[in-house]
Amino acid sequence: MMFLASCATTPSVPPQVREDLAPTGKLRAGINYANAVIATKDPATGELRGVSVDLMRELARRLDVPLELSGFDFSGKLTDALNAGVLDIGGIAGGAGSGREKTLDFTAGYLQIETTYLVAPGSLIRSIAEVDRPGVRVGVADKSAFQPFLARTLKNATLSTGPGNPTAFELLRSGKVDVLAGLRHQLMEVAPRLPGSRILDGRFLVVEQTLAIRKLPAGREAGIRYLREFIEEAKASGFIAHSLEKSGNANVPVSPPAMLK
Repeated sequence: MMFLASCATTPSVPPQVREDLAPTGKLRAGINYANAVIATKDPATGELRGVSVDLMRELARRLDVPLELSGFDFSGKLTDALNAGVLDIGGIAGGAGSGREKTLDFTAGYLQIETTYLVAPGSLIRSIAEVDRPGVRVGVADKSAFQPFLARTLKNATLSTGPGNPTAFELLRSGKVDVLAGLRHQLMEVAPRLPGSRILDGRFLVVEQTLAIRKLPAGREAGIRYLREFIEEAKASGFIAHSLEKSGNANVPVSPPAMLK
């Protein structure tokens, strides 16, 4: 496979790959526009843009099928749609430890995003290491990619969940939690709504953004193998880096190469 800026021909795709990835004859792709690094949604037109969208368009072009994009304002909703069979593919954070690997198959990551904490005004917590202490209440969006990680690793702090990013933020604003876990850029967006709050330096996890499909029966690995090759080439060719630059996210690191399975 070769990534070309403008290619007149569509690379040949085995029929089994097309059947695995676009069984209805079109590619039904889910886009998480709540994560502005991977996608945004124009409030006036509803148009979806960003690296996740660019990848889906290129994939549909290669498969030679129409693309049907669906936007989601929270990754948990996108995951539910994938599991329900409403979507064929989704751009989400995933992989081992995400809590999504039981029902979904993933590519390797194609870009990396830091997770950290937003602490309430007046909090004495100054570092990530100080969060996991008795009496500290940590808020997180339920079904987020890092919620299972926090549930496993926090030994002393108490974890509370809200159904989606806005609800999780309200836990902090209302004083029900002391700390809010989230993607750094999303916390930077909401912090001004709580004057005096602070974002902690460092990170507790690096979240890898991936492409995901529902697990298929044994012997049906053609689709996920193709996707994994697709993502590795997109990283190596500069496609991901160019798309990030185009969307104003040139500082976001592209994930390193991964071994193909």
